[in-house]
Amino acid sequence: MTTYTLPNESGHFGQYGGSFVSETLVHALDELRAAYEKYRNDPEFLAEFAYELKHFVGRPSPVYHAKRWSEQLGGAQIWFKREDLNHTGAHKINNCMGQILLARRMGKPRIIAETGAGQHGVATATVAARYGLECVVYMGSEDIRRQTSNMYRMKLLGAKVVPVESGSRTLKDALNEAMRDWVTNVENTFYIIGTVAGPHPYPAMVRDFQSVIGQECLEQMPAETGRQPDFVVACVGGGSNAMGIFYPYIENPQVQLVGVEAAGEGIQTGRHAASLNAGSVGVLHGNRTYVMQDSDGQVMETHSISAGLDYPGVGPEHAWLKDSGRASYASVTDEEALAAFHHCCHLEGIMPALESAHALAHAARLAPSLARDKIILVNLSGRGDKDMHTVADLSGMSL
Repeated sequence: MTTYTLPNESGHFGQYGGSFVSETLVHALDELRAAYEKYRNDPEFLAEFAYELKHFVGRPSPVYHAKRWSEQLGGAQIWFKREDLNHTGAHKINNCMGQILLARRMGKPRIIAETGAGQHGVATATVAARYGLECVVYMGSEDIRRQTSNMYRMKLLGAKVVPVESGSRTLKDALNEAMRDWVTNVENTFYIIGTVAGPHPYPAMVRDFQSVIGQECLEQMPAETGRQPDFVVACVGGGSNAMGIFYPYIENPQVQLVGVEAAGEGIQTGRHAASLNAGSVGVLHGNRTYVMQDSDGQVMETHSISAGLDYPGVGPEHAWLKDSGRASYASVTDEEALAAFHHCCHLEGIMPALESAHALAHAARLAPSLARDKIILVNLSGRGDKDMHTVADLSGMSL
């Protein structure tokens, strides 16, 4: 029996979530909520979504036993959920496919999105091309510098990429610009938010589309190991890959849920993106959650080696899971993530995204403290070819 029913009708997870937006967006959000409620359990919609996930995205993605790394570490067995094998190379396309199907049913011919690491932008441009819809992606100029290949991929797919020069020129600022676009063009435009943040209904809607990750694990892990994992570990920026794998496990108290934030150069330095570990409650991008902010409530600049984790807030459901104690949230520095990246490459022949490397680093930290029959399932949320220039620069190599 399902007892977990959050969010409530107003989009709140306890004190978190909600919809804090200008009046100009109220109608658009009401329209979106009505459409999602209409189609979320519609058999035809769900059948089309399942078909596209199988035949276009390439689902189900497999689970994989990282045997060599587990043996080297000693202790628990580490398993990966291979979202890096999806079309476009990350979990982002699950949500984009769901939202593009909704946009088509709502008669919205123009798609906009924000992106940090570029994976959400690439996924949005991909599904827009799949259905012949106009696509505009907002991306901070600093992230364009870090993720040039993904910017070019978006353009190849027919999207217009708009560099954002305001603020820290990263994900936060790209989201701000996308929101401004939506206000201006609300009648013909559908905004595909890439994470479990933003105003209601986005946190729940994105979670629901991403929950295919955890739903597959519920079947795959017993088939491979005879039981469910003891720990499920995932990196957390806004938090969609984590909510996608966490959500189906929330009602199983035997499974510990661990989110891993970006500690950057160290929490104590202030140069990080760990809003759950070092932030405070505030309102950001239309919802109440944990935010990196100063004593005056001004949003602070963040830092992470990973463009996809470089965000000063977090999805409101993660805030609730933290406060309720159902999930715990660790943090991993740039240096630790880079080391895990190299270990995964060398020991398993798998090149993870730098976002995913944060989760891998925590799993590698946790495994030696556990018995050999314990199981840690890590959501390998994306592949790392997009991060080659960053890794090469930090490793003193040249491309």
